Amino acid sequence: MPPVLQIDTHQHFWTYDAVEYAWIDDRMTPLRRDFLPDDARREMNAIGVRACVAVQVRQTLDETSWLLGLADQFPFIAGVVGWVDLQAPDVDAQLERFADHPRFVGVRHIVQAEPDGFLDRPAFLDGVARLEPLDLTYDILVYARQLAAAIPFARAFPRQRFVLDHLGKPDVRAQEYQGWRAHLNAIAALPNVCCKLSGLVTEADWGSWTRAQLRPYLDAALEAFGPERLMVGSDWPVCTLAGTYKDVIGVTVDAIGEYSVAEQERMLGGTARDFWRLGVSSA
Repeated sequence: MPPVLQIDTHQHFWTYDAVEYAWIDDRMTPLRRDFLPDDARREMNAIGVRACVAVQVRQTLDETSWLLGLADQFPFIAGVVGWVDLQAPDVDAQLERFADHPRFVGVRHIVQAEPDGFLDRPAFLDGVARLEPLDLTYDILVYARQLAAAIPFARAFPRQRFVLDHLGKPDVRAQEYQGWRAHLNAIAALPNVCCKLSGLVTEADWGSWTRAQLRPYLDAALEAFGPERLMVGSDWPVCTLAGTYKDVIGVTVDAIGEYSVAEQERMLGGTARDFWRLGVSSA
């Protein structure tokens, strides 16, 4: 029996509010409703996924607190990547507010929405420097055009654990590849950076993407990072704009099928377990 996904490394939850989730525009009307752990658990149970990591979508301390409360209520949420204001003068106090929670495992800022040069801001860099002493990871969320800037950013913190979300969001619709691939290889050369095999379906045409269209991007990440630094994520529920949960996971599971069982198990759970020190058994 082939290995199955153990840990979905990228899920979101929300109680929908038009003001708080203004990024859900008219193209995304199916997302204009609540998406909560019970909804995710039905999808996960259908294909045997045991656990997930919840990732922030709102840049508020209240959301981070709410996600940790969900993790207390639903044990299958094995970790929370939340948000704190890394540029704030009181960043230490913000981190301390959550640092003792065993499922607070990392921080993310939505850099893809920021202007060029954001990753060079001294205040932001000072905040990122606070994470490694607290054993917290950082999710790098950038578009492909910002990926070049993420390389010196990650290099500046050699002991900080980073994970690149969604392969750096290549523009699959426009068949962007060569420039993105060069930058992906460069960031993969940094041993402190992992990568999520996630998010590609929504960078392609939502209604007409094919597995063959996505495969070169997945193969590039597999070659650049290797099984020890790759992890699988769905980007649920955003991924449902372009496909079912089962289909989205299936794209990646098929792409790694030529690897050994041990290597597949790393990408399907082992890498995530080690990266975030998750309390999820390998059984």
